[in-house]
Amino acid sequence: MDSELEKLVESGKLTTKAAEQLERLRPGSFCLHKSWGFGQVAEWNLLLNQIVIDFKTKARHPMQLAYAAENLTPIPAGHFLARKVKEPDAIKALLKSDPAAVVRNVLEGFDGKATLAQISEVLVGDLFTEAEWKRWWTSAKKAMKSSGYFSVPAKKSEPIALRAEPVSRADELLTFFNQTRQSKEQAAALDQIIKFHHEFNDPKTQLQPIVERIENTAAQNQKLHSPLTFELVLARDELLQRAPDLKITRPELTLERLISEEESRLPEILPKLPSAKERRVLQALPRALGDAWTRRAWQMMASNNPRLVPQIPKIFAENGKIDELRMLLERAVREHSASSEMMVWLCRERANWPELITPEILPAILSAIERDQHNEASRSSRLRDLLLDDRELIGDIFRNSEVGAARDIMRRLLLTPVFDNLTKRSLMARVIKLYPELESMATGGQPEERTETLIVSWSSLHKRREEYEETVNKKIPENSKEIGVARSYGDLRENFEFKAAKQMQAVLMRRKSELEQMLHRARGTDFSNADTSQVSIGTIATLRDVESAQEEPYTILGAWDGDPERNIISYQTAIGQALLGKKRGERVTLNTDHGSATYEVIAIEPAPVDVAPAPVEDQGVALGAG
Repeated sequence: MDSELEKLVESGKLTTKAAEQLERLRPGSFCLHKSWGFGQVAEWNLLLNQIVIDFKTKARHPMQLAYAAENLTPIPAGHFLARKVKEPDAIKALLKSDPAAVVRNVLEGFDGKATLAQISEVLVGDLFTEAEWKRWWTSAKKAMKSSGYFSVPAKKSEPIALRAEPVSRADELLTFFNQTRQSKEQAAALDQIIKFHHEFNDPKTQLQPIVERIENTAAQNQKLHSPLTFELVLARDELLQRAPDLKITRPELTLERLISEEESRLPEILPKLPSAKERRVLQALPRALGDAWTRRAWQMMASNNPRLVPQIPKIFAENGKIDELRMLLERAVREHSASSEMMVWLCRERANWPELITPEILPAILSAIERDQHNEASRSSRLRDLLLDDRELIGDIFRNSEVGAARDIMRRLLLTPVFDNLTKRSLMARVIKLYPELESMATGGQPEERTETLIVSWSSLHKRREEYEETVNKKIPENSKEIGVARSYGDLRENFEFKAAKQMQAVLMRRKSELEQMLHRARGTDFSNADTSQVSIGTIATLRDVESAQEEPYTILGAWDGDPERNIISYQTAIGQALLGKKRGERVTLNTDHGSATYEVIAIEPAPVDVAPAPVEDQGVALGAG
């Protein structure tokens, strides 16, 4: 012990324990403080009872000897933090040449165990930028796993630990697999075994028990957890491809048989699989289902799953069935039965399907958006967003088309309930850019041809008229006053209030024109005397799903009526149009979440009469007449 420290002990100014601790904190040595972190002892000043420490954030910091002995932890010269200061060039070289050795050195400073956050705190800043650290850590992990001296957990929050003896990756993977308790963990462990199958020196001995176990798990889970069964069988098959000496113990458990047995549930199962495994199931459809595979593949394409839909056309192409797919797509577009995800895919891939990108596709798009809005379970905005955001789509649809087709589509666009008026005008402006002669349809002028009559309920007609009266008698006069007040502020070029008021004036005048046009076309009814010999406006049609036998009523009302939660629909919607004219016992195909489903009309009854009184000047429409 230093003689000066001995004197302090003899005089009672230091305890023997404190002196022994200070002996390890000589000038030039390194230490840690729980608050200030890493530091280097700069000097002793025993006469003043002080020790001076250079911390990273507190240079030349004096501490009383007894306090320093109690609160500073000496660290050896081989500690990574010490080496970083004493041997910076050697450390930088080691980072490149032996990343595992660096991690070992860091872990030794944490008693052999540290989290990723603790390791990065030691390295990032002094030795790496954040981006450099991420790249380096990727290579370091590979080196650590190869060495066998590190236990690297799957979760970042769990500590990485040093091992006394190396463990081969094969043994580590087997241990991990055998320790799994959950089937999903087992599947994840199996994926790692497949990835590193070359690490197993004796695959037949080491991996055959794995094959037996996963086959048993797969068989046990088929009824309750079919996606897991598919995943395990696919993984088993991949493992057998990598290790040909392994044998199947359940020959009846094949991918093709699974597909055949679970055919009707494939639209539910496939989205739950990893994308690579999903594709392998799709590729096996022809082998599993024979000539019927295209029918099932098409039904899955209509399932409205955003990940599944783009994969199906690839399977058609790989099996030489692209012409059949084209016919199916043409029919779906023509019948307005294509799902929204099918339309998203087709619009994005339109360069490869130019024969389908015609004006006829826009009503199919609108019908799909309307179905999505009606169906709470599958409500999606992807197709709607695509139609609005893809500025070239409208132009591609109407390229080389006649003005008559564009006029018909604009009428359909005006009638759809899924867009507000400003959005409709934005879309119509893209059509008008191609056909300037149709501008009157957007500005509120009467089209050249006779417009279609709208059958509406008295209550919805009252609401439209009230909106018109409020617009004409209240909103427009108020706006005129705002324009006058804003004009009085002077200098109209820099007058924000004036510009805002004029913009609002344009909006109000457009809305006034829209309401006038709608009211001009509207014919009110109370839905009494509706024709119940067939599905018609003012009736309730009860449908039965042919496959599931589930029954569901639909109330078909006027153009401005609709309450999807109560299955009240406008006769102008895709479902309404499909049902109109159908009689009891007839069948109709409607698009559902799981593809096209067939329904039978089992009952037609009159809808409740609209109790709102008819205006005196409006005689209305007698639905039962004619």
